[in-house]
Amino acid sequence: MQFHVDQIQLTTRAPIEIIDLSEQVRQAFARHPIRQGWVTITSAHTTAFVALNEREPKLQQDMLDFLTRLAPPGQTQYRHDIDPIDGRPNTHSHLIGLFMNASETILVDEGRLLLGEWQSIFFIELDGPRPQRQLRVQIAGIV
Repeated sequence: MQFHVDQIQLTTRAPIEIIDLSEQVRQAFARHPIRQGWVTITSAHTTAFVALNEREPKLQQDMLDFLTRLAPPGQTQYRHDIDPIDGRPNTHSHLIGLFMNASETILVDEGRLLLGEWQSIFFIELDGPRPQRQLRVQIAGIV
């Protein structure tokens, strides 16, 4: 069994942003190809997440609109926003994150990532913009 870890660095530009990571994950996988196993992508943040979903511009805009409505920023009832420990009034980001995953795992079979026809790998920024975000890509399996 082999294990490899790569990192993906991102800069985000919007308060809530969906970034397609599919090509970056494929590139990491190409550097450490395995025949059977899995690839796990993990966000190192409490206000940014990883998700599998469809890449279609109108759907992505619907996703952004939904996330904004789910927990709107700037609500006066958010206690964390009154005196945030990091200076960012980002309660809304943490609340939305309760419904998201910090990681996703994709199986590998016969040297191929087993993504569905419409699946892409997304980084979901909920507290941007941020100059630096990090993801870890762990590739594990047999050659």
